[in-house]
Amino acid sequence: MKRVLIATEKPFAPSAMEQIKGVLANAGYEVKLLEKYASKSDLLEAVKDVHAIIVRSDIVDREVLDVAKELKIVVRAGAGFDNLDLAACTEKGVVAMNTPGQNSNAVAELAIGMMVFMARSNFKGGPGTELKGKTVGVYGCGNIGRRVARISQGFGMRVIALDPCVTKISMDPYDVTVVQSIAELFSKSEYLSLHIPLNEKTKNSVNFELMNRMPKGATLVNTARKEVIDEDGLKKMLEERPDFKYISDIIPSCHDELAAKYELRYYSTPKKQGAETSEANVNAGVAAAEQIVAFFENNDQTYRVNK
Repeated sequence: MKRVLIATEKPFAPSAMEQIKGVLANAGYEVKLLEKYASKSDLLEAVKDVHAIIVRSDIVDREVLDVAKELKIVVRAGAGFDNLDLAACTEKGVVAMNTPGQNSNAVAELAIGMMVFMARSNFKGGPGTELKGKTVGVYGCGNIGRRVARISQGFGMRVIALDPCVTKISMDPYDVTVVQSIAELFSKSEYLSLHIPLNEKTKNSVNFELMNRMPKGATLVNTARKEVIDEDGLKKMLEERPDFKYISDIIPSCHDELAAKYELRYYSTPKKQGAETSEANVNAGVAAAEQIVAFFENNDQTYRVNK
C-alpha cells in the first residue's frame, strides 16, 4: 500500500482535506497527516516511511530527502516550487511536481484588488484615481499573468506583457501587446504586476534602475516572491520618487521601515495571500492528490519540475 504524507505547517481548509483524503482513499492509499508541526524534527520523523508527500510552502530540502528512504514523489500544492530542492530530488530519484493553474484566479484577483486599493488611497478617504484607461504591464505570462490580463481588460485597462522565462507562450489570443524588453515594459506601465518565478536570473532583478523607469504615479504590485525585489532599490525608489507606490502580499525584510515612512504609498499583507481562497485551497490540494495517483498508477509525470 502506498503511504502519502500531507505535511502542512499551514493546513489545508477542512473541506479541502476531506476531498484530498477522498482521492487518495479511493486509490487505496494510506494517508498520514502532519499539520501545524512545531519543528523540522517532526517533519523528519514523519517522512521516514512514506512514498509520497504533499506540501504547501513547507521546505523539502536535502535533509528531508536523506531520511525519506522510500519517497518517490513530492508535490507542491501551488504554482511556485522554490521550497523544493530540485537538485536533491533528482539526485535521490524523487519526482518533484507543482500544480500549475490551480490558484491562478485567486492570485490574479488579489493583484487587481491591490491595484484598486492603491488607486483609492488605501480606502482611507483621500482622493483617488481610476484603473480605466491606464496601462498595466504583466511581467510573466503564465496562468496567473494571463488571468490578470483578462481581468484588467474588464476594467478598461490597456495591457502590455513580457515573459522572459516562457517565451513560447503567445499572448495574441488575449489581445495583449507584447513588448520587446524589460526596460520597455517598466517604462510603459502605470501599473506593473509581477508574476515571474524565483530563480538565479530573477533574484533581486527588479532593481532601482528598472523601477525608476516607471511613469509618474506608477504602482508596482508583487504577488510573486519577495526575493525578486532588490529591497535596497525599493527603499531608494520610495525615497526619491514620492509619486511611486508599492504593494505586495509578501512582507519585505524592510517592512517596518517602509510602513513607518510611506503609509499611503506602501502596503504589505501580514501573510502570503495569493492562494488564500477556499476555491484555490481545494483546487491545489485535490490536484496534488490526483497527480500522485496518476504518477503511481500510470507513471504520469506531466507536471514534473525537476529533471
